[in-house]
Amino acid sequence: MQADPTLSLDLSGALQESKQLADATKPGSDRWDVIVVGSGAAGGMAAYLLAMNGIKVLMLEAGRMIDVKTEYRTMEWPSIRRNRLAPGERTVAIAEYNFLDRPYGSNAAYEKSDKVMSYAGNKFTRNWVVDERQHPTTGTPYAWVRARILGGRTNFWGRGALRYGPMQFNAASRDGFDIDWPITYDDVKPYYDKVDVLLGCSGTNEGLDQVPDGVYQRPSKLNCVEVAFKRSIAKMGRHYIPGRAGVTTEGVLNKYRARCAGRGRCGRGCNLQASFHSPTALVYPARDSGNLTVRPYSVVSEVLVDAATNRASGVRVIDANTREVMDFTARVVVLGAGTLDSTRILLNSRSRAYPNGVGNSSGLLGCYLSEHIMGIRGSGYIPARIGTETTLDDGRPVAPYIPRFRNVTDKHPDFIRGYHFQGGGGCAEYPSMAHDITGYGKAFKSNVRKYYPAIISFGGFGEVLPRKENRVLLDPDVKDAWGIPVLRFDYRFGDNELKMAKDMGDSIEEMLHVAGAEDIKVDRDPLPPGWSIHEIGTARMGDDPRTSVTDRSCRLHDVKNVYLADASPFVCGGTQNTTWSILAMAWRTMDVLKERLRTGDA
Repeated sequence: MQADPTLSLDLSGALQESKQLADATKPGSDRWDVIVVGSGAAGGMAAYLLAMNGIKVLMLEAGRMIDVKTEYRTMEWPSIRRNRLAPGERTVAIAEYNFLDRPYGSNAAYEKSDKVMSYAGNKFTRNWVVDERQHPTTGTPYAWVRARILGGRTNFWGRGALRYGPMQFNAASRDGFDIDWPITYDDVKPYYDKVDVLLGCSGTNEGLDQVPDGVYQRPSKLNCVEVAFKRSIAKMGRHYIPGRAGVTTEGVLNKYRARCAGRGRCGRGCNLQASFHSPTALVYPARDSGNLTVRPYSVVSEVLVDAATNRASGVRVIDANTREVMDFTARVVVLGAGTLDSTRILLNSRSRAYPNGVGNSSGLLGCYLSEHIMGIRGSGYIPARIGTETTLDDGRPVAPYIPRFRNVTDKHPDFIRGYHFQGGGGCAEYPSMAHDITGYGKAFKSNVRKYYPAIISFGGFGEVLPRKENRVLLDPDVKDAWGIPVLRFDYRFGDNELKMAKDMGDSIEEMLHVAGAEDIKVDRDPLPPGWSIHEIGTARMGDDPRTSVTDRSCRLHDVKNVYLADASPFVCGGTQNTTWSILAMAWRTMDVLKERLRTGDA
């Protein structure tokens, strides 16, 4: 088979920069006010806000630097092997997550593979996502997607920019399950607004309680088949609106970014930087301030706590390449490595004072893991568009969106909370529906053209209830490639999620019937746990240290100079994608930290 030259990128520039930065940044090489662990949405926003306000920040990234000009291959046409990997590389398949024993990477099924990646691995992300053999997990099945690279998963995120609203912050008051957040939507709304303006957000204001409006730039438009579907489900009292995207369509004040040109393929990294990616949107501007030092190849194993003062003195770092162990110090530590990795660091931060990990005096660190149940989807052909001329329908950063309609004004008899659908139709870049059309030759091609403009499909996102028994712990025996204990998952979908999933399938089938769709197909099986990449809640916030890990400003109850900037303090998450809420909450937390640094109370 002909070799695919697009699988061989020249990464020498990024590798050289990474080595130079790691070699130059050692304990004592400078003095920093704050250490920020992680460089994605949480770490990037935390570092940006602190550095731009004159605070000296050390950012520790476990992976290497990124060359966005080389590695964001938005316009590359996969002419030889569409999305295939290099020889010897493979991903964990959907079914394998459930039936293969953990750790996945060391399973005999992969013994002949040179690299094993999560399902998110493809020819465009293969240099970013981790090798499961070096980063094992144990316990129940969980599709944990990790990227050790500057910017983390923001380099290939789905761009959904939805806000949590009163229905999320006050969810317990509505249905009696669990507890409310200790803060309200009104506390966070100003920060959502700031994020919209700083980073750029595309969308439309709709006045819907279940998904609050924002400060939006030019939205994408619904195409012909979507307009027909929208009109049909409006009769059911349901909404179908343009997707809300973390993409600037009109430009922002950032020299590294340009506005969206509507080319699509955003998941490979946008080489115009129209899509929010932490490196160009946050890290590079912060570094330009002169107040941010980035050290790549820095695997943080634990937070160090001074027993005499009960304050964090810094963090312990293992160099990813040399395995050198170093202790970096600062006045404050901010963890923004992602919900699960930040939790893992805290659990590993064990001492005589904190034998079960820093922040775990309540015994709740790692508990209440939540995300979204996914996989239920449906499709069909809208008759009004069958046989019409093809149209240019691709190039949008996100698909349109059916906001939650269950348990909004009524009460469903079988489950609480709700779900939403994302999806659209029309002539996308590639007519994937052709795989379901029978025949060959001229007749086959004619049928593909006939049905190409008429296809429409949707996938559901359902809220997983935050339950104490859904948790992560440290595995007592298994360690990663750097000798750090790994996470053991104890996580399952519950009865509420499974009943919700059934209703998702029934609802999408019902809506397609109302729209008069032909050849309706509904997939009712959930994807493996973790598929959503929207994990939250393992260091939940609250006012009572006995029932929570962090306070309402995302500071550890136990150690007052350790803050969490990612989604680990979230109490619950609704149906919405999490990234925009991570950015808004990180901004709010950093505002609190900046004031405490100013007054000497940090």
